[in-house]
Amino acid sequence: MKYLSAIGGYAIMVVEVFKKPTKWRIMKSLILKEVDELIYGSLGIIVFISFFIGAVVSIQTAMNLTNELIPKNLIGFATRQSIILEFAPTFCSVIMAGKVGSFITSSIGTMRVTEQIDALEVMGVNALNYLVFPKIIAMLLYPFIIAVSMYVGIFGGWFAGVFGGFITSADFVDGVTLDFIPFHVTYSFIKTVVFAFLLATIPSFHGFYMKGGALEVGKASTTSFVWTSVVIIITNYILTQLLLT
Repeated sequence: MKYLSAIGGYAIMVVEVFKKPTKWRIMKSLILKEVDELIYGSLGIIVFISFFIGAVVSIQTAMNLTNELIPKNLIGFATRQSIILEFAPTFCSVIMAGKVGSFITSSIGTMRVTEQIDALEVMGVNALNYLVFPKIIAMLLYPFIIAVSMYVGIFGGWFAGVFGGFITSADFVDGVTLDFIPFHVTYSFIKTVVFAFLLATIPSFHGFYMKGGALEVGKASTTSFVWTSVVIIITNYILTQLLLT
């Protein structure tokens, strides 16, 4: 019953977010602020992680190709498939649940503790629209981060494979283009858009409805990270079943 109540509360929150919108003049500045904090501020860590994930996938694939009859270009093929299908959209989203999700929960939770949300509501402002809607719009740019992650991840695989002496550059590039299915990229971006919505709304839910003082803000951030990660992983399974089978 507790979980059903939480799901119901989350659904109600999502509906309320789109009611009684804030004036566009104010909303525009809020959206730009969220883009800077949530998207641009996350680019560095995503690039760093993607490069080394791609490098590790390339090296591990190369180390397991012990049979000389197996073509070396499979290193590039495996790196491309791993990065595009899973590591870029899903692994990066779990990382973002920790970075962006915790930030959203703590910032909104702090406003709840300091009664700033109550002040907004007293002034007749739809606090959910004012606080959550800009985050949802800003996270629509999240696929851009994942596109960068895909590129950097494959580049990291090429760098590790070529400079590690496991494969030639020509063989890696040949593997990257081998049996390429464009829908796999579409599938990844569909997942990314769904994950972006979850990353914006689930942490907001935990921050907005938290109770207590400053100590509870930290607990809410931890709970937010756990639930956002769990929902992303379950959603990943469902979308994979729907789109790839």
